[in-house]
Amino acid sequence: MGRLACAAFPALLLTTVPLAAVTSQAAAQNATPTAAPASAISPDVIRQREQELEAARLQQKNAAEAQAKFKAEIAAVGQDRSKFNQQLIDVAAQVRGVETRISDAEARLRVLDGREQQARTALEARRSEIVEVLAALQRAGRRTPPALLVRPEDALQSLRTAMLLGAVVPELRTRAEKLAADLGELIGLRKTIAAERDRLATDRDKLQSDQTRLAALVDERQRQQAGIEKDLDTEATRAVALSKQVDNLQGLIAKMEQDLKSAARAAATASLKGAPAAVDGKPNMAAFKDPARKSPAIAFASAKGLFALPVNGTRLRDFGNSDGAGGIEKGISLATKPGAQVTTPCDGWVVYAGPFRSYGQLLILNAGGGYHVLIAGMERISVSIGQFVLAGEPVATMGTTSQVASILAANASQPVLYVEFRKDGTPIDPGPWWAANEGEKVRG
Repeated sequence: MGRLACAAFPALLLTTVPLAAVTSQAAAQNATPTAAPASAISPDVIRQREQELEAARLQQKNAAEAQAKFKAEIAAVGQDRSKFNQQLIDVAAQVRGVETRISDAEARLRVLDGREQQARTALEARRSEIVEVLAALQRAGRRTPPALLVRPEDALQSLRTAMLLGAVVPELRTRAEKLAADLGELIGLRKTIAAERDRLATDRDKLQSDQTRLAALVDERQRQQAGIEKDLDTEATRAVALSKQVDNLQGLIAKMEQDLKSAARAAATASLKGAPAAVDGKPNMAAFKDPARKSPAIAFASAKGLFALPVNGTRLRDFGNSDGAGGIEKGISLATKPGAQVTTPCDGWVVYAGPFRSYGQLLILNAGGGYHVLIAGMERISVSIGQFVLAGEPVATMGTTSQVASILAANASQPVLYVEFRKDGTPIDPGPWWAANEGEKVRG
């Protein structure tokens, strides 16, 4: 059975137990033992706390060992940009894949739990019928009534046993078989739920391991970036100061690419670097296989139908819909799980990374060709201004609540990611760029 035991099935067959046994049992249950002093802690409680402490220590030790192992593997890769980038993208994809499996399992469990509750409620309502049928079957078989039954497995076994004890009238057998079928369905549901919970627990353990590995990779990536950009901290501080001088996103983009050295360099590179030519009028998909690339694999305009959404989540609002405040949505909003991994949908240069007005943490990528991708609502951004990032590369993580003010009122209890595409400063519908299915997405 699973790690989380299902609630015990209610006692069904109290009336099949001899009266003396029931009376004796009730008297035992009603007997009130002498209360222990409030200050006393039982040996069992102390032992349980020691076991919990030991488990926590073991978990901490395993996490430290895993992190040390990951760092050693990363160090072995060294400065090989191609291998390092591929590891980043692969591990980020694994994290998002496990996130998806966990969400799917949770959805299946909600359905299964509902079905189990319905089955339990239906059987509870038929308690008297179960008692009546069992008693009749036991009389027909001339056997002693079974002991007190508290689980559906016990009730089912008793029904099956009693039906084999001797001659049973057809009507009674029909009722018994129907009850047996219902009890069998409940038992099957409980086994399925237990197995599902085991798989869910395994996936949660894997997610924790993958997140630890990804965190080590991201830290190393930013350490290497800091070695290239000596003035990253100064640039980041100046970026926040510049962001306070503008009132809108277009002004922010222009200000960054004009006044900030790293962002200006990224913007200039985006304008000068040409994407590989299309093959027979179609994008050259082979270009995405080079994890060491330092410019977009293909032109942004040619990448329609290829991008994966930046995060696993449920769409709340789409481009062009009402924003609930008398305006029109300029992007899309995705409700996510707390702590969800955010990856970039496309190749591009980071021209802004930090807080901005009502958007919370904001990331802006210059994707070349006059296109910009804006991603907002994260709790933490893990890339720096001036960096070139690849499609599918981890760039941020979600928090526990909504950070975007325009969405906060309606969805304050869950994190929400906001995504906007712009062409020459004007918001455009990102719909045509999203891949229709998993097989069409590019992840670097």
